[in-house]
Amino acid sequence: HVRNAQAVAEWLEKDPRVEAVTYAGLPSSPWHERAQRVVPKGAGALFTVAIKGGYDACVKLVDSLQLFSHVANLGDTRSLIIHPASTTHRQLEPEQQVQAGAAPNVVRISIGIEDVADIIADLDQGLAAAAS
Repeated sequence: HVRNAQAVAEWLEKDPRVEAVTYAGLPSSPWHERAQRVVPKGAGALFTVAIKGGYDACVKLVDSLQLFSHVANLGDTRSLIIHPASTTHRQLEPEQQVQAGAAPNVVRISIGIEDVADIIADLDQGLAAAAS
């Protein structure tokens, strides 16, 4: 699943509907060099994505995904997604959400072992729904 996560993070980073991807496996990450030393086989399957369109776009994205499970736990053989600002961190004030890495425009993703083309296709249709 680490190879899947790398491929998905690279795809998301290039997508114009995405503001940012936080993943140590990406060369653009400030943690990339350290990750290559500490985890040379890959930076894991978890990362965050900032979606253009903010809170509402994130909710639409999560609601429209077919392959991903919308759950609070992360790290599984199946792909998972959560929008912390509307779930686990909803009781916090907006500035506290941002400080906790759970800004209104952020989703947390855990990539599973499904076919990477299926994962990307699901995210593509979800981002299209989020942008509409």
